[in-house]
Amino acid sequence: MKKNKDRYSSLKRITLDTNPEDCNFHCIMCEEHSNFSNFKQKLFEDTGLKRRLMPKEWLEKIFKEAKELGIKEIIPSTMGEPLLYQYFETILEQCKFHNIKLNLTTNGSFPKKTVQEWAKLIIPITSDIKISLNGATKETSEKIMQGNNFEKQLQNITKLIAYRDKYFRETNYYCRITFQLTFLQNNMHELSDIVKLASKLGVDRIKGHHLWTHFKEIENLSFKKSKESIENWNKIVIKALKSQEKYRNPNGNKIIFENIYPLKFEEKQEIPENYDCPFLNKELWISATGKISPCCAPDELRNSLGDFGTYPNTNIKEVLESKTYKNLCENYKQIPLCKTCNMRQPI
Repeated sequence: MKKNKDRYSSLKRITLDTNPEDCNFHCIMCEEHSNFSNFKQKLFEDTGLKRRLMPKEWLEKIFKEAKELGIKEIIPSTMGEPLLYQYFETILEQCKFHNIKLNLTTNGSFPKKTVQEWAKLIIPITSDIKISLNGATKETSEKIMQGNNFEKQLQNITKLIAYRDKYFRETNYYCRITFQLTFLQNNMHELSDIVKLASKLGVDRIKGHHLWTHFKEIENLSFKKSKESIENWNKIVIKALKSQEKYRNPNGNKIIFENIYPLKFEEKQEIPENYDCPFLNKELWISATGKISPCCAPDELRNSLGDFGTYPNTNIKEVLESKTYKNLCENYKQIPLCKTCNMRQPI
């Protein structure tokens, strides 16, 4: 057991795309749920599947393997809304049993229960709750996150953080709250106001990434579209950094920024050589149909990285030991997809 933990200690988390069809929003940039997307139609034409759902019986096996490999976190669905997964409470039970932290990304609607009921279940076992927020105003947010009620979302976040703070006072256990953004030309003019809002609410971190242009209808929203749009992004970053200094959490700490940094002009074509992948040797994805992937690049593009097997026929350890995975880790900077990946970060 100890040998496995030592050998695979660099793998920190596993993302389970448990219920990609289940979402109550239609965010314009979402590969699956955007009103611009034909993903579900194409999926049905290619595979005959109308709905994908990770079987409940896989969960116990995945958690057992994760524990044996020393994995610290499990992330439920990042394609659909994880709180709509019908076996979500099984994930909570497995987190408790194996002492593995939940790392949650949610749209902040908190369906099926009250926010307080969700908070009571989630906060004690969660390392980070990332709430998708794509504007500081109702107009901007609801234009991008179609189906969202911005005022209700802010009320939910306020209640969630109130419970988090109460739980921290009582137990000294702290669950980080994060705003998760997509950097778009029609929302990042509000980034400084998002920082101010985070400060007011008690949010700890603002994290985001540049747009994957899945559809021609949103290509003009990418900051990497032109030299002029890159210059505009860099001005936004400078302004946001000033807001980060000015607007702090109630405890006086600066809000943590992740992936908010100036772009270089060559990023319009290719990522600089010294930018690293934040996922390889750190995280794996298992889809609702069992497909195992090394990262979260768009589904069709990700296929170019190789075949990493299908769960449960291939287990996590076998992926990490495979020649395909090892070759990717060693040579990814030479692969066309990785050369243009929005997720690679400066060292």
